Amino acid sequence: MSELQAPALMAYVEGIGFWTRGLPSWAAAREYASTGALPSDAPARPSPQVLPANERRRAPETVAIALEVATAACEAAAREPASLASVFTSTHGELAITDYMCATLAQDPRALSPTRFHNSVHNAAAGYWTIGTGAMQPASAISAHTASFAQGLIEAMAQLASGHDAMLLVAYDGQAVGPLAGVAPSEGQLGGALVLARTGAGPLLRARLVPAGSQAPSSGPLARFSAGNAMAPMLPLFDVLARGEGSAVLTAGPAHDLFVEVTQ
Repeated sequence: MSELQAPALMAYVEGIGFWTRGLPSWAAAREYASTGALPSDAPARPSPQVLPANERRRAPETVAIALEVATAACEAAAREPASLASVFTSTHGELAITDYMCATLAQDPRALSPTRFHNSVHNAAAGYWTIGTGAMQPASAISAHTASFAQGLIEAMAQLASGHDAMLLVAYDGQAVGPLAGVAPSEGQLGGALVLARTGAGPLLRARLVPAGSQAPSSGPLARFSAGNAMAPMLPLFDVLARGEGSAVLTAGPAHDLFVEVTQ
């Protein structure tokens, strides 16, 4: 059976979380996608309430964004966060701390901060989430460069097909700084989360792999608003979800795209 004949992965969207500077919620993102209006009081940084105040202040911005959108998606789905297995996906992880570590190791290795080191690992956001929510369910952290969101979505939908009733997918990336910005560019902060279920009444996603370039690329207001962020490849799907139905083409690797249809 060829990949184009293979059955599509399917999932219902129970809840959505979204955060970027200027659009600090899914409601704000939908309003912007519909009317072009921006909220007047958008905060500069999210404040995820699943962490104690001291941890919120110490957590890197990428962790704060990931936990903010994850919490929002769970609340929208009326799901207890601790009950969900999760997939966290990020193109680069915490680039600012990676830049700090590289500079410190080159100049004064003994000055390296253990606290900042533990925030540099790629599963830092997943770790903060499981600790903050008390979740004992499996949590994965993946990266696949420009295909990170599509591969995270495939992983979450595959786990649904394998037996989970619901899954939490969290995608995020932050600002690139220092020399890394030249080889791993990323602007601003962006995060999105979906609670996906095998059955439900929300929008239905049907996703299948197709040859790269075989479907016309999709775009929209949200994709243009945060085009410079490394997680921008997720935005065509969020534009479709803001409209309520349609299709999105997501980069899934050098040879494939993920074609996602959304119906009500």
